[in-house]
Amino acid sequence: KMNRSIIDHHFDAGLSQPVVRLSKKRIGYDNIAGNWNLAVKAVLMSDMRTIKIFDTTLRDGEQSPGASMDFHQKMEFAAALIDLGVDVIEAGFPIASPGDFESVREIAKSFRGAEICGLARCNDQDIDRAWEALKHAGDPRIHVFLATSAIHREFKLHMSPDEIIERAVDSVRRAKSYCDSVEFSPEDAARTEIDFLCRVVEAVIAAGATTVNIPDTVGYATPRHMGSVIESLVNRVPNIDNAVISAHCHDDLGMAVANSLAAVQSGAGQIECTINGIGERAGNCSLEEVVMAMRTRIDFYGCETRIVTEKLVPTSRLLTRLTGMQIQRNKAIVGRNAFAHEAGIHQDGMLKERTTYEIMRPEDVGFAKTDLVLGKHSGRAALSDRARQLGYEIVQDQLKELFVSFKKLADERKEIYDDDVVALIEKQIHGSAEDEWHVDDFKFTAGHDHTNSIRLTLRKSGQLHRGEADDASGPFNAAFIAVQQITGMAMQYKSLEIQNPVPGSAGTTIVDVEVEHGGESFRGHGAARNSLTAALNAFVGVANRILIRQKVSANGVS
Repeated sequence: KMNRSIIDHHFDAGLSQPVVRLSKKRIGYDNIAGNWNLAVKAVLMSDMRTIKIFDTTLRDGEQSPGASMDFHQKMEFAAALIDLGVDVIEAGFPIASPGDFESVREIAKSFRGAEICGLARCNDQDIDRAWEALKHAGDPRIHVFLATSAIHREFKLHMSPDEIIERAVDSVRRAKSYCDSVEFSPEDAARTEIDFLCRVVEAVIAAGATTVNIPDTVGYATPRHMGSVIESLVNRVPNIDNAVISAHCHDDLGMAVANSLAAVQSGAGQIECTINGIGERAGNCSLEEVVMAMRTRIDFYGCETRIVTEKLVPTSRLLTRLTGMQIQRNKAIVGRNAFAHEAGIHQDGMLKERTTYEIMRPEDVGFAKTDLVLGKHSGRAALSDRARQLGYEIVQDQLKELFVSFKKLADERKEIYDDDVVALIEKQIHGSAEDEWHVDDFKFTAGHDHTNSIRLTLRKSGQLHRGEADDASGPFNAAFIAVQQITGMAMQYKSLEIQNPVPGSAGTTIVDVEVEHGGESFRGHGAARNSLTAALNAFVGVANRILIRQKVSANGVS
């Protein structure tokens, strides 16, 4: 019943699902292997809209407490946003500070490939300052805003509705005298009376606004509410076709992404968002989430963006490095657990067919691959698969015994790494290693001059080996240096995580360390009543992992 002549399907490299093309342009693929229904819907849609992505990480995102960036960090991040493919970069609020002005001006001078936008309140000084910062941009945009809700009019602005409209129109006209691209935001639009909001929007478009942004400034809206606001503008504002409708949603009730998608469904052509969803209070609509929602459910939204999705994870991690603001492990799209599976049932399904438990490919957002995490919930299938990946062919009887040892270790750890699996297999094949390193004794001293000294004794093959090290930066560094000195293994820190017990309790401190040696990553785990002993156990554990890897390389895998 379908006109197959318009469909050209094939398999892209690495994709197990059909890719649908119309006029030689890839517009989406069905996430349910072998089922063409959703993909065909996408092809037969009358319009495939391109939604503009307006990134405000450098403005609204940077207003988030703890997220401030200096000039060089902003320049580095702006370059990443250009590579990511965003349509508009809101580079800052030029009148806010000399530093903000300089950042916006240099970003405007230095980058092409996206509109560079500066924010301004609806007053002459702000608008003039914004243009001074933006005038060297290839594609400048001035973004002016003025609150419109009754609560803001009464308590913040002390202005009447007619005064609001007059100020908004004058400001848009002034901005328009400087550049063609002018955006107007009626702040707190989601709580503004719909009749008045329609009047404001009509007036600013008539004055020259090319984008009308509808902010849910305090995260009050729901998806149905946000959708109805956009629909009202589309249906009731006579000149609405002369401007792009934008949505700027905050996440106070956890609905910023859902509200933004509802706005798109109702006619919005631009979404304002930030990397990792950072921003005022609970943050903004998350760029990576809203983009991948439209891409993954192209059958439902019928929209695409210019975003190079493979750069989402690198951009997210860059922002974390620049600001120090960590994201939770289970953060959608870019979190460490977003494509990680530990449950045995899930792992078994993944090994048989990826789409049983994944609706996106990790490679499409910038992860190298799916991560089948080994832990206490994992099953034999995942353990056997990991052993094969590591070069071991485990027969059924060996797997049964190995699985018992694995489960015992998994009950003690949150996560089992490749070198743990290698150690378990090697122990099963060759028995306990007598030449492993063990902590025998240590003494640590700290002076008023901040010098940290450690005298360490390790035991290996019945022999004691002593070393000592000083380091002003802390006891863990001193211990790490001493372990390297005694073992003769040059290692570089990658990460160190410490889980301290509840204060006042007699619990155990757990230390997990990851190092690099010979171009490979190795992990160690230590537990003890005090953190330094736990760290030493972790460092020595890493040395033993390296020792095992050296033996395996020298003797060949069994």
